[in-house]
Amino acid sequence: MNMSEKRAAVLLADGFEEGESLFVIDILRRAGIGCDSVSIEGEMVRGGHNIYVKADRIISKEIFDDYDMVVIPGGMPGAANLRDCELVIDWVKKFDEEKKYVAAICAGPMVLKQTGISAGRTLTSYPADKYRDMFADAQYIDDNAEMEQMVVTDGNLITSRGPATTFPFAYKLVEVLGGNADALKNGMLYNALIDSFR
Repeated sequence: MNMSEKRAAVLLADGFEEGESLFVIDILRRAGIGCDSVSIEGEMVRGGHNIYVKADRIISKEIFDDYDMVVIPGGMPGAANLRDCELVIDWVKKFDEEKKYVAAICAGPMVLKQTGISAGRTLTSYPADKYRDMFADAQYIDDNAEMEQMVVTDGNLITSRGPATTFPFAYKLVEVLGGNADALKNGMLYNALIDSFR
């Protein structure tokens, strides 16, 4: 399958975290992977910091099969609005059943809890007590010391911590979809930045 045939959908709801959404879209597109922003409401969506984004598409059951991955950003109340959207829940359940990729960052994993697919899985989220408690039935990764723990993969499920981990999260999405994440890391100076801290 060519990179152009791989497609991801980044879900947007009122109050979404702009960085966790737009950086993911940017990095996936740089990798040659098709990526659309998909609103659960109208075409214009207001971010958590009052940045408005024009979504590429509006959610519907008819578009689920157009994608290989669904991405759930954080931000509040964005993540809660996604959690409370019946079509989002249907989409995530369908993708998990079909072993397609489901990715969530920061507060986004609350959607995984709502669907029931987080039980027994290994995952992470924004490191706050309410999320740790929420995932008491999962293997919750809470060690922030190692870069490898900033992004947690369990089969088709990929989770990450928050705004500062958006870049490693997005590079992991590129990697699992067959893109050249290493070339992007070098070209975007990510590896140079990480090396400077060592």
